[in-house]
Amino acid sequence: MLFQTKTSGRHPQGVCLLFWHPTCQTSRTSQTRPTRPTKKLTHPKSPNIQFFCVFLQLENNHYHFRIMAETKIAGVMRAGAYSPNHIGNDAAIFNVVAEQLRKRGCEVNIYSEEQFIAGAAQERIIINMCREARSVALLQRLEDEGALVINSGYGIENCTRERMTRILLGSNIPYPESIIVNTDQAIRERLDSTRMSPCWIKKAESHSMHKEDVSYARHTEEAQEVLQEYFLRGIKRAVINRHLPGDLIKFYGVADSPFFYWFYPLQESHSKYGAETINGMPANLPFSVEKLRAICAKCSEVLDVKIYGGDCIVSPEGDIRIIDFNDWPSFAPCRAEAAPHIARHIMNAIKRHTAK
Repeated sequence: MLFQTKTSGRHPQGVCLLFWHPTCQTSRTSQTRPTRPTKKLTHPKSPNIQFFCVFLQLENNHYHFRIMAETKIAGVMRAGAYSPNHIGNDAAIFNVVAEQLRKRGCEVNIYSEEQFIAGAAQERIIINMCREARSVALLQRLEDEGALVINSGYGIENCTRERMTRILLGSNIPYPESIIVNTDQAIRERLDSTRMSPCWIKKAESHSMHKEDVSYARHTEEAQEVLQEYFLRGIKRAVINRHLPGDLIKFYGVADSPFFYWFYPLQESHSKYGAETINGMPANLPFSVEKLRAICAKCSEVLDVKIYGGDCIVSPEGDIRIIDFNDWPSFAPCRAEAAPHIARHIMNAIKRHTAK
């Protein structure tokens, strides 16, 4: 039997095929590798005849063989507390990617971080935007037990400020001069001796949740005051970055794919906390996009974050320095372009994982 799906223009999106055989329990996509039906159904007139569904998806004028719902994926969305001013954007990219995966024949079940922590997800393939510490720890445990996790729980943890700073500097990634301190320390003398003023003070041990977790200090006295405020808020550690003059650029990328997108956030009125105004409107300083892509690819590798975004500064001399690198950002200005590349990356990772 042949069923045609909804068509678009002159070309169908694909065709759905139902196969059945009185005794056969498997289909064969090659002479050597059987593929188990994803769902055991029975023929309406003969309960002994089992059948299964295959979807032939049309992409670039070629049909691609898909066993429908063979792959079950848990999708864990980011808790709202970790999406300050971007709850809608974070949810949007995740839902679009989930839909892309469904079009490729996957079953994607969506969970909140709270549901995930409570054990609701039983799937062994997990895509996620988690940030909550308990979620990240659970991702790491499942990954150690053999589950496929994208982004890796270890990569997510690597994007916390202190770990990221140590890893990037230790990997010779161009990054601002930095010091890592306890928030009960006196730092004015140290900042004066290194002439690290103005500077940025950032919460070290976890992802940012509030505007005050990333603070600009114009001079050493203000830096000491900010650090004291962190201490009173219960924040124990902080990373202090030297402020870099130049053009602020935001970027998004997907590892092992041609997708890479960059823009000037202040020109596009794209902001989370308003800190983009510190560097001012961009001067369109010349720089190498290919060099930026190469730096980002290295960051993705050493941090183990495959779906990523971040920020960098281009100096008047054209030097590029990464100032932030994030696991699975919102891709807000390029969501439609990014989603298919993210989905393909996930599908390729699934193929490699199942081939082990």
